[in-house]
Amino acid sequence: MKKQFYIGLFVLAVTTAMLSSCKKKLDEYNPSGLTASTVFNNAAGFETLVNAAYTYTRFWYGKEEGYSLSEMGTDIWTNGTGDVFPQLSTYNNLQGSNTTALTLEWNSFYAAINLCNTGIAKIAAVPDYTAVQKATREAELRYLRAFYYWHIVETWGAVHLTTDPTDGVITTAKKSPVEDFYTQIFADLQFAVANLPLTSSDYGRAIQPVAKAFLARMYLTRGMNAEANNMARDVIKNYGLSLVPKYGDLWNMGNLKNKEVVWALDYSTNLAYNDLTTTTYPYGHSRGSNNGHLMFLMVYDQVNTTILLRDINNGRPFNRYMPTLSLLNLFDDTNDSRYNASFQTVWYANKAGTVGSNTFAIGDTAAYTAKTTIPAAVMNSRKYTTYDVSKTYASNGVPTQRKFYVSLSKFKDSTRTSIAEAQSARDVFVIRLAEMYLIAAEAKMKTGDNDSAAYYINQIRTRAALPGRTAQMQITSAQVNLDFILDERARELCGEQLRWFDLKRTGKLQGRIQTMNPDAAAYFQPYHLVRPIPQTQLDAVTNKSEFTQNTGYN
Repeated sequence: MKKQFYIGLFVLAVTTAMLSSCKKKLDEYNPSGLTASTVFNNAAGFETLVNAAYTYTRFWYGKEEGYSLSEMGTDIWTNGTGDVFPQLSTYNNLQGSNTTALTLEWNSFYAAINLCNTGIAKIAAVPDYTAVQKATREAELRYLRAFYYWHIVETWGAVHLTTDPTDGVITTAKKSPVEDFYTQIFADLQFAVANLPLTSSDYGRAIQPVAKAFLARMYLTRGMNAEANNMARDVIKNYGLSLVPKYGDLWNMGNLKNKEVVWALDYSTNLAYNDLTTTTYPYGHSRGSNNGHLMFLMVYDQVNTTILLRDINNGRPFNRYMPTLSLLNLFDDTNDSRYNASFQTVWYANKAGTVGSNTFAIGDTAAYTAKTTIPAAVMNSRKYTTYDVSKTYASNGVPTQRKFYVSLSKFKDSTRTSIAEAQSARDVFVIRLAEMYLIAAEAKMKTGDNDSAAYYINQIRTRAALPGRTAQMQITSAQVNLDFILDERARELCGEQLRWFDLKRTGKLQGRIQTMNPDAAAYFQPYHLVRPIPQTQLDAVTNKSEFTQNTGYN
C-alpha cells in the first residue's frame, strides 16, 4: 500500500478543512487547483482518498507524540532525561507551554475524520466502482473513522462528534456525549465487519479480521464482556492466525509479516516512501517512518567512550523513556523469555581500549544493567560498569538517575544504514493475536469464568516460557484477577501503545500509578482521565460558552 498511499497524498491538501478551525486563520492556497469535486468523482481519484485516510495512523503509531499519550503517565514507564513531553509522563501541568503533542494529535485525528466523512458521503456517486468495490471502500473508511474516533473520545472525552464532511471553515463545535461516540463506533465497525473482504493483496489494509479484532477491543472497553469474548475467539479460531512460536522472534526485522499480526502499519524498507520530506501533509508536519527504536534506549554511548561508541546494532539512544522499577519487577526472568526478548541489559565493547587498570577487547562486556540489587563487592570485582537497582532507583522507586537503565529493545532496527538514521522500516503492530487471547481472558474473568480465563492466559504464558520452564509458567484459575491480567498485559504488550487505554478502561489508572509510578503519583488527579483540549481549538471557536475546556483544566 505504500506507493498507493503516497500517490494519494495530494488529496490531503483539499480535504482537511474540518476543525482546521483550530487555526484562527486558514492558508487557503491550493497550488494544484484540484478540488474534492474534481478529484473524487471517479474511481481513480477516490482511491487516493481512501489511501490517504490511512496515513493519519502514522501521526500516532511509532511516533513520539503517540508514545507519550499512550504509554507514558502509566504504571510501567517514567521519563528519562531526554523526555520531550514530561507533562504527559507525570501529569505536572498538562496545559503548560509544551502542548504540541496534544495539538498535533487533535489536528491530525480530526483531519482524518473529515477525510473519512467526505469519502463516506461521496462514494455512492462514484460512477466507475462496482457495488462490491463501493461497499469495500466504504467499509474501510468506516473502520478508520471508528479507529480514529476511539482515540479521540478516550483521549479527550465528550468533544466534537460529526459524520458530516466539511468543505469550509467551521467556527463552532459541540460537546457530544461519550455514549454517542461509541454508538457511532459500533455502527461503523458492524458495517465494516459485514462488508470488508477476508483478505487483501495490499498488506496493511483493513480486512474483516482486523475489524473484528478492533471490535473485540471496543466491546471490552464498554464492558460488553460476552461480546468481547465471542469476537476475540472468532479472530483466534477462524482466520488462520497463530502465535509466533517464540516471543523474541516477533521483533526480528526479517520476520515482521508473520501470522500473529492482525493489523500493522507497513513502513517501507525504502525510507524515501515513508514521507519524511513530504510537504503536502496538513499543518506542515512530516511524519517519517517508525521512530520507536529511538525512544526507550539508555545513552549507552555515554558510559565510557573509550570502549563503547554508538553503533547501528545498539541503536541511536534518545533516552526518552525508562521503565518503572515496578515494570521490571513484573518479570520472572528465570522462567519467562519475554524479559530478555524485550529488554537489553548488556552492552559489549565495540572499541578496544584501557579503562583504568582494565583492558577491554572488542566483544568484552562494557556495561551491564540489572533489575536486582547486586552486592557492592560483586560490582567492584567486575571490570565493566554496572547499573543495578541501587544505582538507578531509590527505595521508593523514584529514579536516582535517568540516563543508564534496563532498556526496552524490542523495537530496535539493526538494518538502519547509519548510526545517525532516525527512521526505521520496522512495521508497527497495531493489533496482534496475543491481544485477542488477553481480551478473551479478561472478558471471561469478568463474567466469572476464571477457568477459561486461565486457559487463555496460559496460551500466552506457554509461548513465553523459557525452554523447559513451561510448567512453571502455568497459572491456576485462583490466580486470575484484574491486576494479574494487567500485569500479564504489561509483560506481553509493554511499549505497544495500549497501556494508558488499558488502565483507563479497567478503572486502574489512578490506583496503579499511585502504587507503581511515584513520579506520576505526585501529580495525578482524577480529572486526568481525559486530556486538556488544545487551547488553539478553544480560542478558535465562537461558541466558547458551549465548547469549553475539560473539567479540571483551567
